[in-house]
Amino acid sequence: MASNALKLASNYAGDDVHDDGHWCGELKTNATITAEYVMLYQALGLHKSLDRDREALCNWLRSGQNPDGSWGIAPDYPGDVSTTTEAYFALKILGISSETPAMLRACSFVKAAGGVAKVRIFTRIYLATFGLFPWKAVPELTVELILMPSWAPISIYSLSSWARSTVIPLLIISHHQPIYELPNGKSTNNNFLDELWCNPRNKLVPYTGPILKTLKTDRVALLFSVIDKIIFQLGGLRYFPFRGYARLQCVEWILEHQEAAGDWAGIFPPMHVGLLALRLEGFSMTESCIVRGLKAVERFAWQDTEGGKRIQACVSPVWDTVLVSIGLCDAGLCGNNNRLIKAINWIKDHQLLGPEGDWRIYQPSITPGGFSFQYYNTWYPDVDDTAAVILAFLKQDSSSASSTHLIRAVEWSLGMQNKDGGWVAFNYENNKHFLNKIPFSDMDSLLDPSSADVTGRILEAFGLLRKTSEKVKVPEDLLKKVDLACHGGIKYLASTQERNGSWYGRWGSNYIYGTSNAVCGLAYHSDSNPLVPTMIDSAIRWLKLVQKTDGGFGEVLDSYKDLTLAGHGKSTVSQTAWGAMALLAHLPSGDEAVRKSIAYLVSSQTKRRGSGATWPETEYTGTGFPNFFYLGYSYYPHYFPMMALGRYLQKVEK
Repeated sequence: MASNALKLASNYAGDDVHDDGHWCGELKTNATITAEYVMLYQALGLHKSLDRDREALCNWLRSGQNPDGSWGIAPDYPGDVSTTTEAYFALKILGISSETPAMLRACSFVKAAGGVAKVRIFTRIYLATFGLFPWKAVPELTVELILMPSWAPISIYSLSSWARSTVIPLLIISHHQPIYELPNGKSTNNNFLDELWCNPRNKLVPYTGPILKTLKTDRVALLFSVIDKIIFQLGGLRYFPFRGYARLQCVEWILEHQEAAGDWAGIFPPMHVGLLALRLEGFSMTESCIVRGLKAVERFAWQDTEGGKRIQACVSPVWDTVLVSIGLCDAGLCGNNNRLIKAINWIKDHQLLGPEGDWRIYQPSITPGGFSFQYYNTWYPDVDDTAAVILAFLKQDSSSASSTHLIRAVEWSLGMQNKDGGWVAFNYENNKHFLNKIPFSDMDSLLDPSSADVTGRILEAFGLLRKTSEKVKVPEDLLKKVDLACHGGIKYLASTQERNGSWYGRWGSNYIYGTSNAVCGLAYHSDSNPLVPTMIDSAIRWLKLVQKTDGGFGEVLDSYKDLTLAGHGKSTVSQTAWGAMALLAHLPSGDEAVRKSIAYLVSSQTKRRGSGATWPETEYTGTGFPNFFYLGYSYYPHYFPMMALGRYLQKVEK
């Protein structure tokens, strides 16, 4: 049964591949990204584009509304006041009357949650650009931040890559404090959303609490609050002598970091605010940077007759292609399989070897060789992607262990290891946690510290390289560096393992993901480090404890808020595959927990197409920002089960 399920999955993948050999599935997000796309086009005066797509955009936005009128941050998740406000605003821009039953329900939800006054900082800023929120109620963002040197306690390079690429355009927007036109006109106190306010006569609601209250709870937050108020009293420093020069530096940074194809950082938020910032600085709609930027935005659109038009927060072609390739390799389709060879060659063509890369600010001497997540993102290669690429190369052809492509990927990954022994997604030593206390940060998303899941995947990649080096010659000095790095990575995982035996999953939900990555990585190092066996035993005990009676694994997103929910939730396909892979890394194929998890995967493969089949899954199991922004990868319930089934059959055949 497992072998047949794997064959069907392989056939399905073959039917889905692009002509050039890569895969790219839809990356699903909540309503905010599509709503912000509508706001962007309204701000830029692109009304014809909105008119053209009006029905498709409305159909998708309305399809995600909860029965209580709200929109949540993930399917089957309670409503969120910011997400609901943005979705409502977008629908109203698109011409949906506030008197329709669905809009009335949304209005009731927002007001019951405290009204527009309770929205997050990004929503405040977007509303302020239309005169719907007073700019005086938005924390000050001073352009002079761009002038701070990288060695200073606070600089743009102290921020994570995603925050940096978004904040710099926001500095320009904060300076100009624009007011864009809405269907009812243009006003600094526009009443377009007054029905969502509990008290529309008082919109000057402070973002931070009273200073004395802050003092009692957090001195660092107090300091930032005081600084924000001082800067506000100084007019946001708009008339300081360096303001013009600082604005110019921001514009130059934005232009330098724009990809030739028009993208910024490979994610939607910097593209949104980047276009607004350049327009505010005088760039016309016909200039290349604007034209290319808008084309890039449209490449993030996903549209079909069933769902309508929506905008992805990011696109994932490299990630999807790499993980499908690993799935096919685990299924035994490596070697001279033409489809797989074509995919591997496509991946190789996307290795980043050029002069770009903000990682060079703190690690200027390391060799480039990473891979990014998207089609166009030369500035921010991804450590997690690069580790997965190493695995794909080695699994497809063990002789690649000595190839230039792989060695460069390993050398770059080595250089990105943090001093605590762990690895991050994009940044080196990006761990100044006090920055999350600034008034601007209400999503704890300004930093990119080490994580167990990325560290686990690096340990898996390096472990497979070490094992392969027994048959394929790999430079000895490189192996010594790999061994030393793995020692640090193991120590990091030992220091971050929870008492129950699990690990926190930063980029996947949640403890099941973190534990799976950690165990799959540690399994290669059981004989080389005395810490490893105990760590793995504890993790396996936890996995068996949280396995469901149906054989599956599942975990609710609220486990990010509450550790006691770790491993609790209804079974999902992707999370079951993660659990199964962790079990298989340590246990024999005949173990009851292994057999039950594989049986769950086999029985839940119900979505058929042609000669292939896949697994349905509506839950979001990918993580953007824990507690605030989650992702639904279309291919997660496909390639992860392929890996689990393939590894199971490999063990059975031994």
